[in-house]
Amino acid sequence: MGDDTTADDLTAVARVLGEAFADDPVIMGLVGGGRARRDRATHLFTALLRAEAGDGAGTVVDVARDDDGAVLGVAVWERPGTHGATLPALVGQAPTFLRALGVTGVPRALTGRQALARCRPEQPHWYLGQIGVTAVARGTGVGSSLLEHRLRAADGTGVGAYLESSTERNRALYRRFGFEEQGEIPGVPAARPVAMWREPAPVTV
Repeated sequence: MGDDTTADDLTAVARVLGEAFADDPVIMGLVGGGRARRDRATHLFTALLRAEAGDGAGTVVDVARDDDGAVLGVAVWERPGTHGATLPALVGQAPTFLRALGVTGVPRALTGRQALARCRPEQPHWYLGQIGVTAVARGTGVGSSLLEHRLRAADGTGVGAYLESSTERNRALYRRFGFEEQGEIPGVPAARPVAMWREPAPVTV
């Protein structure tokens, strides 16, 4: 599935993302509120990760673990020149998407996906699709370590990085790593995410 994970890790990775994004405005706009939103978010990320695991998707999943091997944090990136899962791969996960979104949520998800895609930069870039940390590991530097790991690789090849952020708290973290706000992304149901771009930093020897 990625440089640092195997398909066997998918369940744990999806669970971490489901927990981390249960209160995210974009995800809540897709899966709804209520006590079941965390489970629905986990189903959503399970479907996405399975669809992105195919050959040619270009997805890289970086994982931080504790001493026992349990997953503490996850960062899902798309390599430069790739655009994630293909439409057939996404359709292949339709039953799991329906568990996450319900029938009425599918049009919202397609609308949001198209809105985000329209704002992706044309130049080659690393795209941060998701980054999340378990509740027990928040504030311990896990998220920062995951960002540093992949951004260091991006800097080494002189390629920029791009992401969308839907909360000011997260944007403050990304700004510390050199991301700059590019403006709100219109057309995402029930959310107002902001596009953020990072130029590659000079590599010091």
